[in-house]
Amino acid sequence: MQLDLNLLAALDALLEEGSVAGAAARLHVTSPAMSRSLGRIRRTTGDQILVRTGRTMTPTPYAIAVREQVHELLHQVQGVLAPSRELDLESLERTFTLRWHDSLVAASGPPLLEAVRAAAPGVRLRFLAESSVDTPELRRGEVDLEANANRPSAPDIRAENVGESPLVIVVRREHPLTRVPAVTVEQYAAAEHVTVSRRGNLTNALDDALASLGLTRRVVATAPTEAAALQFTRGTDLLISVPEATTRSAVADLGLVVLPLPLELPPAPIYLSWHQRYDTDHAHTWLRGLARTALATCAASP
Repeated sequence: MQLDLNLLAALDALLEEGSVAGAAARLHVTSPAMSRSLGRIRRTTGDQILVRTGRTMTPTPYAIAVREQVHELLHQVQGVLAPSRELDLESLERTFTLRWHDSLVAASGPPLLEAVRAAAPGVRLRFLAESSVDTPELRRGEVDLEANANRPSAPDIRAENVGESPLVIVVRREHPLTRVPAVTVEQYAAAEHVTVSRRGNLTNALDDALASLGLTRRVVATAPTEAAALQFTRGTDLLISVPEATTRSAVADLGLVVLPLPLELPPAPIYLSWHQRYDTDHAHTWLRGLARTALATCAASP
């Protein structure tokens, strides 16, 4: 039997997207063409791969069992067939799309852009705001790099922990907590809080930590970005708890004060994520290196 490598890519897309339409969009083919590929895959494997359950399609036990193997095989094939030419940065013309947490754009975006422009003036960067829901653009190749505090779970998404930062309290200079020797956990809980949540969540891991001590706090507002949340603290006695590294410049510009968090919590991680299709892409690898340096420098700076 002659092996068609296009079927491997089609199978990978079908297993990742869970639908003919989604797989077709991912591979930039028509839905009828993807349906024909699914039919060929079914005849080749002797398995239905995807079966309809109501309005959705569900992978068969066989499909679930081979999903990671298909990922790895496709990755190996792409590595073998990828061209290995040298990267000419001076003549490189390319636009990269980055979906980063807003605080990481503010803290690490400027040095990244400066490094990119110095080495490859023909490269452009598109920074996108994070969505309020999880989106598949990274898997579909519509976003090149993501940077936030979440490690992705999809097997085809690479993720690297490039740094971490402890959580701190940020308040205005006239806030009552600036006049105490050290903020206690009881004083922290008794204050009024503003949180950052792109989904508008009123609770997070801090509330769990307080609950374990028999304490609760009052969150009076949420904001979709750290920049917006910090504005709420300027003229009020609201406080915000954020990673120290990502808010240094904003805190200085707004005349705010940083105080230690009176809770034992692990530092907030910074993950850089990309789709495995770009593992052997020389230009993407170069950009990842610059992004890794910019993010790690932000996290490590005093």
